[in-house]
Amino acid sequence: MAGRRLLILGGTTEAAALARALDGAGEWEVVTSLAGRTRAPAALPGAVRIGGFGGADGLASYLRSERIDRVVDATHPFAATMSANAAAACAEAGVPLLRIARPAWTPVPGDRWIEVADAAEAADWLAGALPAGAAVLLTLGRQEVAPFKRCPALRFVLRSIEPPVPEDLPPDCLLLSERGPFTLDGERALIARHGIRAVVAKNAGGDATAAKLAAAREAAIPVVMIRRPAPPATPAVAAVAGALDWLRA
Repeated sequence: MAGRRLLILGGTTEAAALARALDGAGEWEVVTSLAGRTRAPAALPGAVRIGGFGGADGLASYLRSERIDRVVDATHPFAATMSANAAAACAEAGVPLLRIARPAWTPVPGDRWIEVADAAEAADWLAGALPAGAAVLLTLGRQEVAPFKRCPALRFVLRSIEPPVPEDLPPDCLLLSERGPFTLDGERALIARHGIRAVVAKNAGGDATAAKLAAAREAAIPVVMIRRPAPPATPAVAAVAGALDWLRA
């Protein structure tokens, strides 16, 4: 099995953990692909490729030219376009594909969740539900901030690894450049310090950013939760261990 080539579509903790688990084992030559949205990604073992492929056709061409034997899609649960392209490309190139589908968060007693389809619907709910001057914690990344410009009466605290373009920012928005994982104590302090009255989040699942949900529950404030897009109909496992089993089979 030595010398077989694996492409990991990465950018998540699962992708990094899979690359580390395979590093030095000699079974797979690993290439991790990153979209390039983060200017200073964390270091990874093995080869790293940064940038897009040019859609499904470009990815299929890459799989053939680089003689990729298997692909693991370990992208973010909201990277719907990349996952769809991976499914189409692997089918075209005849390369086996597995997706690591991190389990979604589910509400527990005491949670006040408002589930919405996207950032625009989240902004509409905030505009109708919160009083002028209320502070909202945005934890959905830098690329979906613009819809909240329609809430000029609210204050926003945006937590993102990198800042959005200035024209996307709401009028009253404090930027926090931070990378998870986040602790419950830290999230409690953030909510208290800024007087947060609601949290907006994507249902990303996982442990790295889940503490904000517990902190919101304790503070009895609502969480406007953006539902995941529908995943492609490809084989999937819930964790890195399942991907390792698949690669060893």
